[in-house]
Amino acid sequence: MAGQSSWESIDVHLLRVLHALLTECSVSNAARRLNQSQPAVSTALRRLRDMLGDQLLVRSRNGMTPTERGMALLEPVKIALQQIETIAMQQVNFEPGLSRRIFNIATPDYLNAALIGQIVARLRKLAPQSQVAFHSLGQDYDYVRALENGDLDAVIGNWPQPPEHLRMLPLFEDEVVCLMREGHPLAGRKLSIAEYVEAEHLVPNPYAVGQRGVIDLHLARERLKRNVVAYVPYFNLVPYLLLQTEMIFSGPRMFAEYFCEHMPLAMSQAPIEFPRMQFYMLWHDRSHHGDECRWFREQVVTVARSYGVTMHEARARQLAAAA
Repeated sequence: MAGQSSWESIDVHLLRVLHALLTECSVSNAARRLNQSQPAVSTALRRLRDMLGDQLLVRSRNGMTPTERGMALLEPVKIALQQIETIAMQQVNFEPGLSRRIFNIATPDYLNAALIGQIVARLRKLAPQSQVAFHSLGQDYDYVRALENGDLDAVIGNWPQPPEHLRMLPLFEDEVVCLMREGHPLAGRKLSIAEYVEAEHLVPNPYAVGQRGVIDLHLARERLKRNVVAYVPYFNLVPYLLLQTEMIFSGPRMFAEYFCEHMPLAMSQAPIEFPRMQFYMLWHDRSHHGDECRWFREQVVTVARSYGVTMHEARARQLAAAA
């Protein structure tokens, strides 16, 4: 009877914490996954240990490892959470203004900060009790797995070949330009192909192992090779490195325009007609029919497409003024 009483005291929050702890085998990693503080997860672990009469996780050479009881609970807890999610998905008359959900979305760090700000502003207006967590994409981040297990609700990307089993919706497109410091010998004019390939290039690390970007794929098809002298893991490091060197950077116009407005940087037209960068949203079938997730995707699409139209109109005005 004591065991039954203990289980009756466990709520959905504790089930989620228990599942995260048993899969991550780390309090800090579980906290990041749940978007909670480490002390809050530690407190929840103590409550779970008291309720279930077992340590659940114990220290090991590599961090923490589940006890036999903990391992035995992993699958039942996973099933229970799936069943709870199924029940929640069947709710009717979803009201954004009352939602307390934490929406999780991963984005490349070269998206314009203004676009991200507009997404947050729209959510704050329509669902003021909810939260949104932006996650950074990187080589070590398995966004496909995160979508599959529910850690992410959506991903914004622009890879030439996104995973085919994920659902995809186009958002907007952007052109490739060259970014460099003001006063750079190549600044303020269209580069020749020779000048472009011979220039010192700053290049971002790929977001996935073996994943080649739009620029590299196109250069390979044209049998061209640029002079890469440095790689960076984060796009937001790019402007600061350009200020101190003779390097140039090829990337989306919206990224370049944002930093040209705030720093002494210049932008030049690329000499090669690169394919336009197609930005899209990805999500998994597990969240496709969920009312909250569907509503969240609709808000991202509304903001992103409106932003894309605004960018297009602004460029049309710039071209008309320059003509």
